[in-house]
Amino acid sequence: MTKRFLILQDGSVFAGEAFGAPATTFGELVFHTAMTGYQEVITNPIYHNQMVMFTTPTIGAVGVNHMADEAIVPTIKGVIVREIADISTNRLQRMSLDSYLQRHNIPGLARIDTRQLARHLRQTGTQKASIVDVPDDHAFDQLRAMVLTTRQVAQVSTPKAYANPGRDANVVVIDFGLKNGILRQLGDYDANVTVLPYDATMEQITNLDPDGIVLSSGPGDPRQMNPDLIKMIRVFQAEVPLFGIGLGHQLFALANGATLEQLPVEHHGMNHPIREKITGHLLFANQGAGYVVDPASLTDTSLMVTHVDLMDQSIQGLRHRDYPAFSVQFFPDAAPGPYEATSIFMEFMELVNMRKEAR
Repeated sequence: MTKRFLILQDGSVFAGEAFGAPATTFGELVFHTAMTGYQEVITNPIYHNQMVMFTTPTIGAVGVNHMADEAIVPTIKGVIVREIADISTNRLQRMSLDSYLQRHNIPGLARIDTRQLARHLRQTGTQKASIVDVPDDHAFDQLRAMVLTTRQVAQVSTPKAYANPGRDANVVVIDFGLKNGILRQLGDYDANVTVLPYDATMEQITNLDPDGIVLSSGPGDPRQMNPDLIKMIRVFQAEVPLFGIGLGHQLFALANGATLEQLPVEHHGMNHPIREKITGHLLFANQGAGYVVDPASLTDTSLMVTHVDLMDQSIQGLRHRDYPAFSVQFFPDAAPGPYEATSIFMEFMELVNMRKEAR
């Protein structure tokens, strides 16, 4: 393998061996602690313009199969691992991870001390990073001059509406960086889904006469979104069942008067226990968050906390006291991750079908 380097904005240099595409790349660097599901992570639109370092020692052993894709085209900027597996005996494999990254012009680095890098990122937080051939002054100058876009949602959202047909309730999904896993879960209930762009108007949504609305997950800072979207959420949550996931959860919180805090170390993995407050039930689910709701900001709102992360007590779920509207910070679609959180989709669809039958 060719020797290449990972450089960080603070001047750190990590030498490794190249795999995937030979491209030079720039982006934010985060680390992911999940032990399974690397393909779902790599294809998740929330990692648009980011590089992901996996803490699991070996990545690639199950290859790549397109049934596990969370988006048609991955927009991740790089993959950092300790060891890359060259051989897979998985019967579903269609190509190796190395070949997949080459096909999509995504560089990778192996033979990185991922434990050391994870400790470093825990101390410094998310940093700009680059994969380069030579870690010279010119490479660092380019990295430090890089300006990260604030239009991630606009870059990953669908440009036009499309249908995921079913024969039951009529559900509208607003695409802020939609994971395929959300559509799979709604498909299990035979929902007739229409996916709309992130900038869909109130009139476009109303014309579809939805029985329920899903605010999808997505990348970026929710505080940068159009204020008209926040107003629109306030209107629809009073009219139809509404369910926010990830970025959608954060937008739901903002629409109801809460504020957000940026995490010093982002949550990416599925090893945090999450407690459902009303039952005390513990669950594990895939997480990917750079922002969390400030608990103090909920005091004068109509929101109540439904789920809490037991590692740092961060808010993982909210519900409106007066309307059939709720949200979760984690990903309940089990792609990847345990299936125990998928019951949240059942809860949403029960609300949707109650409204449908009452009309």
